[in-house]
Amino acid sequence: MSNDNGRLRIGVLGSGGIATADYGVLPNLHHYAEISVAAIADVVAEQARAVAARFNIPAVYGSLEEMIAAGEIDAVVNLTPIPFHFATSRLILESGLHLVTEKPIASTMAEADELISIADRAGLTIVCAPPDMLFEPYERAAEIVRSGQLGRIAFARVHSSHAGPGGGPRGWASDPSWFYRDGSGPLLDMGVYGIHEITGILGPAKRVVAFSGVTDPVRVVRGGPFAGLEMPVEADDNSLFMLDFGDSTFAVIDGSYNLLASKSPKVEIFGRRGVLNILRPGAPDLEVYKTDLLPGTDGWIEPSEPLAVSARRARFGRAIMVGHLADCVLNGTKPVMSAEHARHALEVMLGVATSARENRIVDLTTTF
Repeated sequence: MSNDNGRLRIGVLGSGGIATADYGVLPNLHHYAEISVAAIADVVAEQARAVAARFNIPAVYGSLEEMIAAGEIDAVVNLTPIPFHFATSRLILESGLHLVTEKPIASTMAEADELISIADRAGLTIVCAPPDMLFEPYERAAEIVRSGQLGRIAFARVHSSHAGPGGGPRGWASDPSWFYRDGSGPLLDMGVYGIHEITGILGPAKRVVAFSGVTDPVRVVRGGPFAGLEMPVEADDNSLFMLDFGDSTFAVIDGSYNLLASKSPKVEIFGRRGVLNILRPGAPDLEVYKTDLLPGTDGWIEPSEPLAVSARRARFGRAIMVGHLADCVLNGTKPVMSAEHARHALEVMLGVATSARENRIVDLTTTF
């Protein structure tokens, strides 16, 4: 690693919403003294220059190739749209740079395998979104499940959906139509969160079975600067699938652009001796129901302090991915958001498409 007072020098590829939103990468990187933002690159040069000025980024480039050639960075944060992840990530790794990439890691298993192989040969670290397992409620939930406090896990339900880009009353800040094209869609955009969450808690899945389709052939942006824009729907916008973890442990996950609202928890896990809720609206971030609070009684635990609070999410937002990479590179920490976990999630998503198309259960072969 090149020296910048012992800090990890990063280049940001992409200057859109994930880079600049309040929850995004750049507004929250100031919390990490061990990271410096040395450069930003985007094919939309005017936008990149504006973002660089806003966040005091010293160098601006019109392409990834130019940013790499300048030789001023140790790692790249890849915030490109879904279809571009593999090609850009491969170039980053082949250039000897560590990688933070948005989800999914790639579009095919062969692509994911290739990225992992390049990184392994070069001694590079890959951190892949989503970052949920770095947030306290999911981290604590995994500890509770693995400790056996809920007993044998029977099943789980996971919401991994929203109303779709442009589907909410406030619309979308940029043209959201690409989310609905082939190669994108809610499974890759949103379903990946639920997959990462439940496999992060329960471990790798063994099989998947799914239903998937298009609900409306054309969608219309409801509000914002693109209000009224008609968007043809090419990718399935409504997927529901079940994961089999073995030993009669199952999880049902939705990956859809049809969830207008919900009062249900983000994740529910049902065990033989207890229940766990994560992020139920209007409730503590983590709730636990136990069968053995007192002899002969069942009930929800009501601790004097919350079991877990999403403080890291509120403070670091998407920047936590970059902070995690710095911890892995500088301190030798094992990645939580590993490339292997991302590959397993990709295999699940590809399995969902195959299962729905061929009307069959699909076996999964990867682990992490």
